[in-house]
Amino acid sequence: MYDSFTVQSIDSVSHKKIVRYRQDTHCRLVDDVIIQEVPVALEYNGIAYTVMMCTPRDLEMFAVGFSLTEGIIDNDRDIHDIGIHMSADGITISIDIANRCLNRLQEKRRTMAGMTGCGLCGTDQLTHVCRVQTPLESHTTFHLHKLDGALHQLNQNQQLNKLTGSCHAAAYLNPHGELEAVFEDVGRHIALDKLIGWTIRNHKQKGAVLVTSRASFEMVQKVAAGRIEMLFAVSAATDMAIDLAERLNVTLCGYCRPGQANIYTHAERILGLNE
Repeated sequence: MYDSFTVQSIDSVSHKKIVRYRQDTHCRLVDDVIIQEVPVALEYNGIAYTVMMCTPRDLEMFAVGFSLTEGIIDNDRDIHDIGIHMSADGITISIDIANRCLNRLQEKRRTMAGMTGCGLCGTDQLTHVCRVQTPLESHTTFHLHKLDGALHQLNQNQQLNKLTGSCHAAAYLNPHGELEAVFEDVGRHIALDKLIGWTIRNHKQKGAVLVTSRASFEMVQKVAAGRIEMLFAVSAATDMAIDLAERLNVTLCGYCRPGQANIYTHAERILGLNE
């Protein structure tokens, strides 16, 4: 199934000379592959909204996913056009959205300085932290025995991380445990936004999300905004993430490694627990 998803060519790295130290060999001057991190500005109908530090690939999917998880749009149809413009200072993504969404954006407009992986930049009131309020319905199940294969597939398909060793990945698993998409970025939230953009564009809500990071509050919120019921994380979950997942009816699993997983919430969607 994964072969049907075309991964973009690797064009998000640079090459730099470094001194490589290894205890069992001499120090050497070598050419190393370094992941790119560039400022990406998002503007809506000409109105500047935020600047995030991103890996410059899959930016259209990032624009869709970010717009949805930020609550700027309700669905993909609210975006009329996306333009990507390069300059010496970085990249600008120009997003043309429906007027009703623009009115909403103008009401909540804020200036955000995006740090790598930041998910709550610019939120100036605690009441604004949780943007998703409606619990998900339950339509999805996943057999735990398929998780090992999914983890192996994810490891094999992190092309950018194999080159640089410095980025996160977010993957979509179909109900059979097969990877259908993988997105990578220096920021874990941005990798997830790119994936959510892909799921929205391709109408994929019946599977699960697998991420290479911890499961934080913002990660649960983004998955819920994409109407995906299950989040698997390689690392642990925070207490706030668990509380939110419980409230939004999201199945949250952490420490997902070969042969193990911690199921924090809504274990009824997980099959094979007693086999």
